[in-house]
Order: sequence, then C-alpha cells, then structure tokens
Amino acid sequence: MRIAQMDYIYVLLILLPLLLVFYWLAFRMKRRALKRFGNLDLMDKLALSFSPKKQRWKVALLLLAIFFLLFSLAQPQLGTKLTLMKREGVDIVIALDCSLSMMAEDFKPSRLEKAKQEVNGLISRMRGDRVGLVAFAGVAFIQCPLTLDYSAAGMFLDIMDVNLIPQPGTAIGDAIRTSIGAFNQKERKYKVLILLTDGEDHDSDPLGAAEEAASEGIKIYTIGIGSVQGEPIPLKSKRGEVTGYKKDNEGNVVVSRLDETTLQKVALTTGGKYYHATSGEMELDKIYDQISKMERKELEGKLMTLYEDRYQVFLFLSIVCLVVEFLLSERRSKKMVERLKSEAKTK
Repeated sequence: MRIAQMDYIYVLLILLPLLLVFYWLAFRMKRRALKRFGNLDLMDKLALSFSPKKQRWKVALLLLAIFFLLFSLAQPQLGTKLTLMKREGVDIVIALDCSLSMMAEDFKPSRLEKAKQEVNGLISRMRGDRVGLVAFAGVAFIQCPLTLDYSAAGMFLDIMDVNLIPQPGTAIGDAIRTSIGAFNQKERKYKVLILLTDGEDHDSDPLGAAEEAASEGIKIYTIGIGSVQGEPIPLKSKRGEVTGYKKDNEGNVVVSRLDETTLQKVALTTGGKYYHATSGEMELDKIYDQISKMERKELEGKLMTLYEDRYQVFLFLSIVCLVVEFLLSERRSKKMVERLKSEAKTK
C-alpha cells in the first residue's frame, strides 16, 4: 500500500495516543471524583441505568472514527495502472535581449533582471506548452531548444547576462531569424515568439525578419523593457560597483531609449501585439490569455503510472463508526435495569 499524504499519518501518530491518554485520565479523574461523594459500589447501585461499558464503547468508536478519517485523508493507494498522458499546447520561443543597454536602471535592479523576471513569469504560466530560449545582442543564438522541461529552461535563463555574447549591439532582426530556426519548419501554426528588448535595433532589418516570421506562421508578441525618456548605461566592476557610464566616441554619455515604434510594427506584422513591461506584470496575463485561445497541437505523450485510490473504504468505515457511536446510548435497557435491581434485592 502507498500513502500519498504522509503528513496525515504523522498527525494520526501524534493525535491518537494523545486522545487515548486524555480519555484514560478523564475516566480516572471521574472515578476519583465519585469516591469523594461516597462508596463506589453504592454509587453504582444508585445509577443502575448508566452503563460504563457502553460509555467505553462510545469512546472506542469515536477513536476508530478519527483513525479511519485521518487515514482516508492520507489517501491510501493500492494497485496501479499505466496511462498515456497526452499534452496539448503550442511552441513558444522567448528571445531575450542580452546587450549592454539592458544594464540601464530605469527598471530596478536593471532592464535585464526585469526581463528575466518577465520570462520566469511566462514560464510559470505555461501548461503543456513547449518553451525555448534565444539570447541576442550583436548576434543571436539558441540558448535552450524547445522543451517541456520548464526547470531546465529556468536554469538556462539564470545564466543569461550581458557577458554571454561578446559582440556588442542589438540585432533584433537576427534574433527573429534565429528564433524561426528554433521552430518545426514543417508547421505553419502553433508557433509563438515573445521578444523582450529595449528595441534599439542596430541595422538588422527587424521588420523584414518579422515578415519572414509571418510567412512561417509565427505570431510575435513584443515586450518593451525600459523608458522612452531614456537612461544612461552604467559600467560596473566585478563587485557590482558603478565605475562610470558608457560614452560614445565623442565622450558623451550614451542614453538608451525604448524604441516602442519598432516593437509595435514587428508585432503588428505577424498579427501579434506590443506590450510595455510593468511592475505588476499584467502584460504576461494578457499575452498568455491570447496564447491559450490559439489552436493547440498534441505534443508528445508520456506513459505514467497512476495509483488507485482506496480512501473511500476508510472514509465509509469512519462514517459507520460515527453513526453507531451516535445511536449507541450510554443507558442500559429496561430489562437489564430490572434484572440488576432484582439481583441487588437478593443480595
């Protein structure tokens, strides 16, 4: 037999002995209290209608009911069966900007950390969808191929930072083209690309890449990370201390601004939508709500061993014990009382 919820067994092992001790002490204290009033044999004769034996039976039935109830809550399982669990979902590739501009701090602690929070939020909302990761800066590459293993995707996400890609820049077009390659090329639906970036593209033709994605049946949702007003890009030491800000060739501080226009055009080209990142992550609910309405495909099935629940038997026994305890009276029958009275007179 297998126990699914062991916590209830621990409760049972603690509670049942405590109840036994409690009732034992209660009966003992009751006998002592009766002794103070007079002779116990005399007290028993005066209370012939009361049955101590039935009282003990009621306590035993109550304890059994508690035992069976807690045991049923522990979900005892006996017997197994093999079942093919089918999954339905879509393929979702998440492209994350890892360029130096993502170190700007208009989102705390940085744009990149905010973007990673958004990705984690997206993965946590997935139910049966495959997910893949693409990292990009001046170039793009597949960080994690499409998988149903969300914990593995989370591990690949954790190691993504601005030092992952040595080539500087923000090649949104390359990110889209690399993401196209991550999908099944034989399909023309069930495909979603979620692009998280500040939108400052460096001549990679993102709109042309979006048209290519649309022809492959890929719907792109873009999430803008940053502010339109812009923010300087801090340069940090190995200890995380700000040592200065990025400057251009003329010595001016570079201000990184969110390019919402490009991101809106990319999304609209494929029938998707643009969202600006918010602290409450409301955009994630909106995106996944739209994804959940898409036509879904059957993904790989998984053969699983399911255990047969047997809690119903113990729940039934608990109910029977409670019903019998309720119906059982502590008073003796009239015939028994009359017999005891006649025996008392003969003595």
